[in-house]
Amino acid sequence: ILDDEVVGVFRKGTALLILTRHNGFFIEENDSLRKWEISSNELLAEVSIYSGIQLKDGSYALGTISDGLILLDPEGKLLNQINQANGLRNNTVLSLFEDFHGNVWLGLDNGISYVNLKSPFKVYHDDKGLVGSVYDAIVKEDILYLGTNQGLFYRDLKDGISDFELIEGTQGQVWSLSIHKNTLFCAHHSGTFVIVGNEATKIADIPGTWKVADVKDRPELLLQGNYDGLYILEEGEDKWKVRNKLSGFDHSSRYFETLGQSILINHEYKGVFNVEVDDNFRAAKTVTVDSLVKGSNSSLIKFKGELLYAYRKGILKYNTSKKDFVKDSIFSEIYSEDEYISGKLIVDDKNGYLWVFSDSHLNYVTSGNLAGIPKIEKVPLSQNERSGIIGYESIFGLDDNKSYLLGASSGYIILNLEGFQVPDFSIRIGRITKTGKNLGEKDRQAVILNQEGSFGSEENNFKITYHATVYDRFLKPQYQYQLLGMYPNWSEWSENSSTTFENLPPGDYTFKVRSRIGDKTARNMATYSFSIAKPWYTSNLMVAFYVLGILLTSIMIHNAYKRYYHRRQEKIVERNKRKMALAQAENEKEIIRIKNEQLREENKSKSNELAASTMSIIRKNELLAKIKEQLVTYVKDKDAIKPIINTIDGSLDQRDDWEMFKEAFNNVDRKFLKKLKKAHPNLSPNDIRLCAYLRLNLSSKEIAPLLNISSRSVEIKRYRLRKKMNLSHDENLVNYILKL
Repeated sequence: ILDDEVVGVFRKGTALLILTRHNGFFIEENDSLRKWEISSNELLAEVSIYSGIQLKDGSYALGTISDGLILLDPEGKLLNQINQANGLRNNTVLSLFEDFHGNVWLGLDNGISYVNLKSPFKVYHDDKGLVGSVYDAIVKEDILYLGTNQGLFYRDLKDGISDFELIEGTQGQVWSLSIHKNTLFCAHHSGTFVIVGNEATKIADIPGTWKVADVKDRPELLLQGNYDGLYILEEGEDKWKVRNKLSGFDHSSRYFETLGQSILINHEYKGVFNVEVDDNFRAAKTVTVDSLVKGSNSSLIKFKGELLYAYRKGILKYNTSKKDFVKDSIFSEIYSEDEYISGKLIVDDKNGYLWVFSDSHLNYVTSGNLAGIPKIEKVPLSQNERSGIIGYESIFGLDDNKSYLLGASSGYIILNLEGFQVPDFSIRIGRITKTGKNLGEKDRQAVILNQEGSFGSEENNFKITYHATVYDRFLKPQYQYQLLGMYPNWSEWSENSSTTFENLPPGDYTFKVRSRIGDKTARNMATYSFSIAKPWYTSNLMVAFYVLGILLTSIMIHNAYKRYYHRRQEKIVERNKRKMALAQAENEKEIIRIKNEQLREENKSKSNELAASTMSIIRKNELLAKIKEQLVTYVKDKDAIKPIINTIDGSLDQRDDWEMFKEAFNNVDRKFLKKLKKAHPNLSPNDIRLCAYLRLNLSSKEIAPLLNISSRSVEIKRYRLRKKMNLSHDENLVNYILKL
């Protein structure tokens, strides 16, 4: 007798299937009870089942205590075990529910989890840090190998719940995995390994092996790219070994392809090398480089007989006749420069696909129609979601020809292309909220979406959120919107599911938003119409007031300006009058100065004339006196010369000379004689004559001929003149006369 708790009862054909807590399934049929013999009985005996349901497809979902969710197919074979390590919020599943779309909802001991059983994506997330970043993957003899930054790991695919284990000796960076002549090669940072089962044998101890490739028509040889050039591997009797290094070429050879006797090698920073080798692949005969094609994360690969080069500006095809690369118009449509993240190209030999990675899509190229034109397919799996290692992306086709293993920075993703299909979806506006610093908490409430909005002038800031009705972690909708009435052009596609409009001016608006996932667009476009009223100060009545106010203000300003400019003009006229009067005064002053200058020049001229006249008289009198003296001295006949002597004396005593001198002196110094007569009325004419001569600053010797007396007599006259003028002994006569 079995004493156990029944968790659930399901129908299986004509029988009943009974699920127990600790002992798995039993079948009740024809009044008999027996154990349901299935491959998962050993697992069910080790767990405690708390809940269970039968799904629509006949499979079973079992909730356990502390062991997560167990999924069995209709025949009881283990499909998967999901626990906290690979996605659940908690390991205790208390209740289960399958919705209309076949999704399973789990009521957990702490929260709710959702399992999309029909998702084309399955994620192995390395939460434990066991595997690390996956750089390559391959399957051989039902063993899945992962080449990672931590080494080479393996797992038996027949055991659905086993975890990965490290192959001893392969710790470190694995760059690539490949199978040649049914031998698995591991290109490793420390060299090259041959892998058999879970054992690794190093065949090349040369650091830095990028990849191993076949040599056309030489099945006994393999070409190996390393950090320092190219090496040749040769198959011996029992193992592969390094035969030689290709001499004459020492550059890093991560990507290389053979074309006859030439090897083309891509170098990200130097360009594409074309190395022509000898017949036995031992030395490079010529090495040329095309430096026009180069770029970071670029790659080189052969696809369907064509040599392709991928970099930021597009995908190029090699022209064998011209020996250069030309842009391929079809392949270059896969990504734009903005979408470019990596030129890594991967060829799927099983299905003939060419995989290309871009920022928002995972792309693959198929043969297309009967005309052989390549067809580009896009999987809307963005770089952010697939979390690939940029420049070192990897994808490998599993044996079922439907699923692909995509390497990630922490674990991997399995993509099922057959199950991948974007469902029909719609887009909805979720919420419109009024925002703004001036709005109170009450005014920030969401608006009603099913009627046209009407808002005040201060309610002109909005936050609009929207969503597409697709609930898949990896299918990320993109949105595009426009606001008619303000922004007529559509925005750029973005994953942002909300937008904000601030300080919208008054007017009528219609907000439109649409969505797409990959190349599929939503079946509808969500819209919302609203209007923003004018503020009170821009109403028609206020506009009329503004116009009237502007007119009145203009008139007032005009009159004010007229008065201002009139006063200003008067000030300018007055200022100009003052300037003219000042200029006139300055001119008159200048005229007076010029006249004075002319008078001074005239006076100077007359003074010069007076001086000249005086000197002429002096010289004449001196000459006459000298002639008289000589006549008296040398002529003995006094009577004979007496008339001459009388004539000379008459000339010396002639008053005409004084009158002429007096007239000239008055012209020069008219006021002197008047001042002199007024100051000393008792002076005789001879005294006045002497004063005039002294006024000219003549010496006694010069005055004597003018008065026809001796110098001694002049001194006596000067003495007498001083007495008449009552001058003191210390006062100079000439200075006194000059000061009058």
